[in-house]
Amino acid sequence: MDTLSYKTISANKATVDKQWVLVDADGQTLGRLASKVAKLLRGKHKPSFTPHVDCGDNVIVINSEKINLTGNKWNDKTYIRHTGYPGGQRSLTATELFGKDPARVVEKSVKGMLPKNKLGADLFRNLTVVVGTEHAHAAQKPKAINLEEFK
Repeated sequence: MDTLSYKTISANKATVDKQWVLVDADGQTLGRLASKVAKLLRGKHKPSFTPHVDCGDNVIVINSEKINLTGNKWNDKTYIRHTGYPGGQRSLTATELFGKDPARVVEKSVKGMLPKNKLGADLFRNLTVVVGTEHAHAAQKPKAINLEEFK
């Protein structure tokens, strides 16, 4: 009697299929954009997803200066850091951080949605956020993705 064998395929570094993806942040809400980009970076949209392997895509986010924040988040949302010295806690509002570097707001929000371990650090290196539409990865021919249709 012939038997069917169903084996769970586990991806590894050699067998993953990484692609370059272009995401336009124009008019997107920050949190919704960040969660979808984190999903793309992690590879959860692929059938070959493996939790302990970097099987996500390389993501380029353009027009990071055109994101939206709802409610009073521009003034109420604070980004806190610590210098390492006693009394060294510093904070910036979303408006202040956006004024210094609009790409940093998107980067911080995506990084917060990735795993807090070595894998998360590796995944974060696959993200490029730029102000405007010009990016340095045109040679990779990234495929544009419409986030409205992406679940």
